[in-house]
Amino acid sequence: MWQIARQHQPDNMQPVIDVNNLRRNFGQHIAVHDVNLKLVRGDILGFLGPNGAGKSTTMRMLTGNLAPSSGNIKICGINLLQNPLEAKRYIGYLPEIPPLYKELTVDEYLQFAARLHGLSTVATKNALDEVKQQCELNDVGKRLIGILSKGYQQRVAIAQAIIYRPQLIILDEPTVGLDPNQIQKIRVLIRELGKTCAIILSSHILSEVESVCNRVQIMHQGKLVFNSSISDLQQQNINLANLFTQLTTDNLPIQELA
Repeated sequence: MWQIARQHQPDNMQPVIDVNNLRRNFGQHIAVHDVNLKLVRGDILGFLGPNGAGKSTTMRMLTGNLAPSSGNIKICGINLLQNPLEAKRYIGYLPEIPPLYKELTVDEYLQFAARLHGLSTVATKNALDEVKQQCELNDVGKRLIGILSKGYQQRVAIAQAIIYRPQLIILDEPTVGLDPNQIQKIRVLIRELGKTCAIILSSHILSEVESVCNRVQIMHQGKLVFNSSISDLQQQNINLANLFTQLTTDNLPIQELA
C-alpha cells in the first residue's frame, strides 16, 4: 500500500477528487442534491453547513461508506463506485468521533492502522517514525491512548488517517473539544498536510476555515448554495459569518465567486 501510494502521485493540476452530480435519496427524501466538487493537491476545502444540511451524508459518500443514488466520484482518477478498494487506498478519513482503541499504546495503534492499510513491516516502521514526528507524538509512543489528553488523542486520530500517506484527507470537526493552544497546533498541522495532498475540512468554526482553507463550499437543505475561494471573499470584503447566516436562512441558488 505504501509503495502504491508513493508511486501514484498526481500532479498539481490533476484532480485528487472529482465529483459530478452526486445525489442521495432516502425514500422520497432527497438528502443530497447534485453536488459537484473538484480539488487538486494543495487545495484545502472548508465544507460548511448547518446541522442537517447534508454534509455528513456527502462525506460518507466521498469516503465510500455510503453508496450514492446517482452521480460519480473519482479519487486520483479511479472510480470509487467501480473500484472501491483501489480508490480508498488514497483516502484518509478522520470522523467526528475518532476511531481510537484506547487500551492500546500510541505505537501499537498506529502500527495496527498501517498494517490494516497493507504496509509491509519495513514500511510500517518508516511510516510510524515519520507520522509521529509530523504529529508531535514522539514522546507518547509507549503510552496508552486512553490516558492521553484530548489534544494528544486528536493527534493520534489524525496520525492514523495519514500514516499511509493518502492523497485525499477528509477531516470531520478535527478541533472539536480542544483548548485554544491545541486548536492552533492542529491548524498548523492541517496547513502542513495540505502542501502535499487535498483536504476536505468540515467545521462549524468559521474562523478556522478562513485561517486554514483556500476554498469554501456551503451546503443548505442538501444543496450547494455557495462555492468560492477564500481569497475572492477577502478581495470582495465579504464576511464569511454573515454570508453563512444569509445563505443558510434563505433557500438561495448556488453562488460562484471563482
